[in-house]
Amino acid sequence: MATIDDTARSLERTEQVELAIGGMTCASCANRIERKLNKLDGVSATVNYATEKAKVTFASDIDPVTFVEAVEQAGYTAELPRTDRVDAAAAGGQHDHGDMGDDAVRVLRQRLIVSTALSVPVIAMAMIPALQVRNWQWLSLTLTAPVVVWGAWPFHKAAWTNLRHGTTTMDTLISLGTLAAFGWSLYALFFGTAGDPGMTHAFELTITRSDGAANIYLEAAAGVTTFLLAGRYFEARSKRTAGAALRALLELGAKDVSVLRDGREERIPIEQLTVGDRFVVRPGEKVATDGTVVEGSSAVDASMVTGESVPVEVAPGDQVVGATVNAGGRLVVEATRVGADTQLAQMARLVEDAQNGKAKAQRLADRISGIFVPIVIALSVATFGFWIGTGGGTTAAFTAAVSVLIIACPCALGLATPTALMVGTGRGAQLGILIKGPEVLETTRQVDTIVLDKTGTVTTGRMTLVEVHAADGVDDAELLRLAGALEHASEHPIARAIAVGAAERVGDLPAVEDFANVEGLGVQGIVDGGDGTSHAVLVGRPRLLEEWSQHLTPELASAMDDAASLGRTAVAVGWDGAARGVLVVADAVKPTSAEAIRELRELGLTPVLLTGDNATVARAIAEEVGIDPGPDTVIAEVMPADKVDVVTRLQSQGRSVAMVGDGVNDAAALAQADLGLAMGTGTDVAIEASDLTLVRGDLRVAAIAIRLSRRTLRTIKGNLFWAFAYNVAALPLAAAGLLNPMLAGAAMAFSSVFVVSNSLRLRRFR
Repeated sequence: MATIDDTARSLERTEQVELAIGGMTCASCANRIERKLNKLDGVSATVNYATEKAKVTFASDIDPVTFVEAVEQAGYTAELPRTDRVDAAAAGGQHDHGDMGDDAVRVLRQRLIVSTALSVPVIAMAMIPALQVRNWQWLSLTLTAPVVVWGAWPFHKAAWTNLRHGTTTMDTLISLGTLAAFGWSLYALFFGTAGDPGMTHAFELTITRSDGAANIYLEAAAGVTTFLLAGRYFEARSKRTAGAALRALLELGAKDVSVLRDGREERIPIEQLTVGDRFVVRPGEKVATDGTVVEGSSAVDASMVTGESVPVEVAPGDQVVGATVNAGGRLVVEATRVGADTQLAQMARLVEDAQNGKAKAQRLADRISGIFVPIVIALSVATFGFWIGTGGGTTAAFTAAVSVLIIACPCALGLATPTALMVGTGRGAQLGILIKGPEVLETTRQVDTIVLDKTGTVTTGRMTLVEVHAADGVDDAELLRLAGALEHASEHPIARAIAVGAAERVGDLPAVEDFANVEGLGVQGIVDGGDGTSHAVLVGRPRLLEEWSQHLTPELASAMDDAASLGRTAVAVGWDGAARGVLVVADAVKPTSAEAIRELRELGLTPVLLTGDNATVARAIAEEVGIDPGPDTVIAEVMPADKVDVVTRLQSQGRSVAMVGDGVNDAAALAQADLGLAMGTGTDVAIEASDLTLVRGDLRVAAIAIRLSRRTLRTIKGNLFWAFAYNVAALPLAAAGLLNPMLAGAAMAFSSVFVVSNSLRLRRFR
């Protein structure tokens, strides 16, 4: 009984670890590692091919080293994280991993460049009889050998790993096809008649039975290798940034901090900060970690973390979050959470979990290859057996079997996705859209709901002067000139919005004397009136004016109330003994947002507004841009973690969700959504966590991005269909021994040209 209890307790005490996986070449590799890990007792694992990570949940009495051993037994590499993931990342662990990714891409690029340089003359000589000089076939062999052996090494290595574990992938077919073509060419050159001086390949498209002893397939071996290396290189380049969202998020935090020790300030690295330490935050500096204000008052810009567009006023006793920016006065903060416990670190984990939890988008070609590859190999073996059995002779049997492998070798298939993706992403870049990779496109087709973050997406994300209410007898220009001049001397974000708005409308602002900041209420000072006079001006809360017996008129009080009801911020202005006006600032709606939402509706998407702001502000903005202001389509007052929950809840209702955002607080939700679109005017974290980046801060580009993605996906599917159609149509001819090698080469070249031409049509996308 005790044993059963112990087992139950150990199962209850589960832990999680994340492994960095190396050596995966396609989604079937991820499936194989996942199956291997899940066979271990007390282990539940998911492996993500896109992020190259395995997330393992296990009973606490299991040594994580066994997971590394299991992955290595499957033929791949695995690394355990450092003890504290967040600290490791801050110390550069994440960065090291990024460098490793750069090395892999660099090696692939070298292979591609060298293979291309060697393959072009080989293909040209095989296809153009005029270039077939005496002994050209031996020159072809010299150029092809390094391509097939060194250039195609990643494919051979993966195929060997697959063979040792009794499985096949596209790598198996590529390796077999290129080696068979190269091996048969060696046989024809050394033991057949292909090596005779003066041998030529006539360029004829006829179906004739041949023993193959005079035919070489070097152009097929070199060309296939080079085309597929190109596809692999472009894929690796898009995958390289998988971990960058987390690095960008962690880099938001402060690097060092001024700690108070024995009444003196001492600058120390952020890693040395402990709970209970008191530290100083000057205007413009980042708050080092989560804590409680113990001295001073200020406005803190928390938009990077909370999405709240209006800066938050803080005073002693208020909580502040690490990585937010102190926009006003000097603060002394007592640290309450450090390292992995901070809100920033928790958001980093949210992004990571959402990335790893995303459904593995297995590429179309890989899905089909699971069935296609074993069939082709079986067909090749059966062809060889049939010819031997019917007395056709070993040479003819081998020629037919090799022809099956060569014509099935997925040259056009290797080009189908990368070429459409290259042209589609290139056209996207011209239109201000960056597409991360092929798996992104698959989700654009099914998306039916689009969640829009308010701040920085539907709105400008910065405070703007939107209304000017002058008292009777007061000129608007005079009101703006005096208030703008006084606010120009302040560092407060609302003051900056008024100063910028005033300068845009009335030009240069006059000088200010005796400027003073009245804590929590506003500012006061003497402003030059321009006609030899000067005015004692007050700008701030109505209470500040009331202290100087300057009471708001009913009209001005009504303007203040109207602004508050719309969630806007209003400040009162008075001078020379009377209240003179009210200025209203708000996070203004972008002029293109309403048109963008209409276009998204035309694409069949339901827009949902999501914001950290209050419900009043959210509903007002929704009505302005054409979103239904109901509870299902306007979701307000949400914290960063809740944004992920909102997306998850919509997904649980059977919806396919796209998310558009721009802030750090949106990063986890962007990663969780089926399709994440980040505004390029936003933070690096949001951009890295998204699938599509909209370079311009224009929401209309989201509709264009979805249309372009859908068109690119249709092109990829068309390419894949034709690439397979050529293979399938030619396989019976190859098996029958009727495939002239030049016809095979021409068919392969034509299928490739067709795929590329079809992809190039995307350049005309409007």
